[in-house]
Amino acid sequence: MTRILFLFLPLITAFTFAAENNAPYLYIIGVAQDAGYPQAGCYSPHCLPGWQDDSFKRSATSIALIDPASSRKYLFEATPDLPDQLYELEVEAPDELFTLAGVFLTHAHIGHYTGLMFFGHEAMGTSAIPVFAMPRFKSFLETNGPWSQLVELNNIELMPLENQREQRLGTITVIPFTVPHRDEYSETVGYRILGPNKSAIFIPDINKWSIWDTDITELIKEVDYALLDATFYKDGELGNRDMSQIPHPFVTESMALFGNFTPEQRNKVWFIHFNHTNPLLNEESEQAQFVRSEGFNVAREGIRLPL
Repeated sequence: MTRILFLFLPLITAFTFAAENNAPYLYIIGVAQDAGYPQAGCYSPHCLPGWQDDSFKRSATSIALIDPASSRKYLFEATPDLPDQLYELEVEAPDELFTLAGVFLTHAHIGHYTGLMFFGHEAMGTSAIPVFAMPRFKSFLETNGPWSQLVELNNIELMPLENQREQRLGTITVIPFTVPHRDEYSETVGYRILGPNKSAIFIPDINKWSIWDTDITELIKEVDYALLDATFYKDGELGNRDMSQIPHPFVTESMALFGNFTPEQRNKVWFIHFNHTNPLLNEESEQAQFVRSEGFNVAREGIRLPL
């Protein structure tokens, strides 16, 4: 009996946060770029800690939306690390108390949707998990295997999204908005997530802020949390590779752009989606300490953001 209580104690302890607050919240369950950390095939000094010590490993970027009032939970992104992330979500919001009521996808790059495969009959064999996707993305999933098999076998049920159209989830509203990115197979969106008390934006992938028709500085001022693309820390991070061909906003660029923010506004920013070369993966690095000293936040698994 003692052993059984010990095994289930983490579930009870983790659920205390939701039970006591009874308000929805975001729960960060992944912070790395699509391929995670350490990245496959990378045996350079910056990757070795991840191979040698599991405590350094980071899974691909994903967040969960947990709503105790409705006993529902939602995922944003279905990453290649979905099995581990579902376990983390189970510890935080157990299936016996929370229904997985949907998965919201941003775009068709490997770190953001390929985890759908685990819903298939070779793995979980789920029944009609709602998967929210934009029109091009929805068509891609319906007409290309193995994703089409998930639809045909009713493992997932595709739910159409439209740019700037609200999705009501009880007291929570989710609004997708298109952003410029490499759109080989689908559109790319970010999400505005509106809770009863606070709001957030989630933009894990985007090209440079300057080519977007939305002013990111004004958008940040409108919300309480801004989880933003921080794939690369600075130019030159990939050695001799031309980084203009992978036009994410560098963290250094974003910090300069947000330089006139008040301390309160800076505290809204949570950098996320770190490439394996990004020193922010190491929370003790000089760069991570500098980012925090400037008043910004570096995302980590396990962080809760009340809505």
